[in-house]
Amino acid sequence: MRRISPRDAKRMMQRMGLSMGEMPDVQEVIFRTSTKEIIIENPEVAVLNLHGQKIYQVTGEKVTEKAIEKKPTIPEEDVQLVSQQARVSLDEARVALEQTQGNLAQAILLLTQK
Repeated sequence: MRRISPRDAKRMMQRMGLSMGEMPDVQEVIFRTSTKEIIIENPEVAVLNLHGQKIYQVTGEKVTEKAIEKKPTIPEEDVQLVSQQARVSLDEARVALEQTQGNLAQAILLLTQK
């Protein structure tokens, strides 16, 4: 198989409408999904431009993955209901609901067993 010189490769890319460059001074790249966060520190980022569409290629050595904790959204009506049923303040009811992931029955039991 014949090797292609960098000059010839660049010409072929230009004929196909593809240009490539590097994105300077990138300090961090973060990918967020619904369950985790992937952080790449001091990455090298190449940008490919193909007919107006950009493609980013990220490489890096230090990759960190973190799980994302989702805090449940607790409606104010639930806080008031737990507060009334357990005869505690709204703040105590809110804390109990956060501890029980928004479960009303568990929050009331937790507060009444104290």
